[in-house]
Amino acid sequence: MDIEIFPHRLLGADTTEKLLNDLEDLDGVKRMVVHGPRLPPTEQGHSDRRTIMVKGEKVDLQVKTGRVLLEIEEEETIEEVKEICKENLPHGFNVHVGTFIRKQKTVSDGIKYGDELKDIPNEMVGLTDQNAQLSERAKIIKKDK
Repeated sequence: MDIEIFPHRLLGADTTEKLLNDLEDLDGVKRMVVHGPRLPPTEQGHSDRRTIMVKGEKVDLQVKTGRVLLEIEEEETIEEVKEICKENLPHGFNVHVGTFIRKQKTVSDGIKYGDELKDIPNEMVGLTDQNAQLSERAKIIKKDK
């Protein structure tokens, strides 16, 4: 099951960092995707185009956060997510339940990646911008078990 957190305003880097770390602490969250308009390259300068820390790992923030998509294990997690959003998003937000993240590799993936498709981890399916370079697509942060 997936949920979409739709803040009423675009989030800055600090708010994104805090929200992601708080969500990462939940046991029921399997994957997260940050979605929004792409920020200009570092050399053009933008205060939100920087490295943030999520669960102790450096992540290059390349978008201005407009939506956060979560793959969750059970429905009870939704209420916990809403509480975290209330703490971190004072200007309001909506939470939608549905299917937002692809779960399987597609024919288009096969065309884009060719033989490299078999080397792409299943955790990456549905998490990335198809137009971006593979090296700048996603960061996998493993959960402690």
